[in-house]
Amino acid sequence: MSDFLTHPFKPFFDKDSKILILGSFPSVKSRQDGFYYQHPRNRFWPLLEILFDVKLDNIFKQQSFLKEKNIALWDVLASCKIKKSNDKTISYAKANDLNLIFDQAKIKSIFTTGQSAYKFFQKFHPNLKATPLPSTSPANLNFSFEKLLQSYKTLKDSLEKY
Repeated sequence: MSDFLTHPFKPFFDKDSKILILGSFPSVKSRQDGFYYQHPRNRFWPLLEILFDVKLDNIFKQQSFLKEKNIALWDVLASCKIKKSNDKTISYAKANDLNLIFDQAKIKSIFTTGQSAYKFFQKFHPNLKATPLPSTSPANLNFSFEKLLQSYKTLKDSLEKY
């Protein structure tokens, strides 16, 4: 059974944010913990740990890292019908207003994590450009950790430009 849900937390950013990373909608675990990519098998934080040689094993460290690197995090969707954390079940999707970030920060690059995030980003923001990255979800069996690491180097390269 799908539940109609509203995004439970605010975007993470500040006026110095230059990179915006958008997922589709928070997982059950992330909704419980109140921050992005918190499922213990999600590979988002482990990827960043290796790419930047840091330890990001709690939300405080994750937030400090994002601020230091001028990275904003949010999701494309403000609300949707979704079964558990399965993006393939999303329906009745409504977009977040990205101007909330754009009006306050000088975002230079946008990245999306996963096919669903990119698909919804293109649907709701056809005039904006984003670089699609593969999903870090444990459900994404098409990408090994090593393959994800190669893809996410684009993010690190982009950060080094700014």
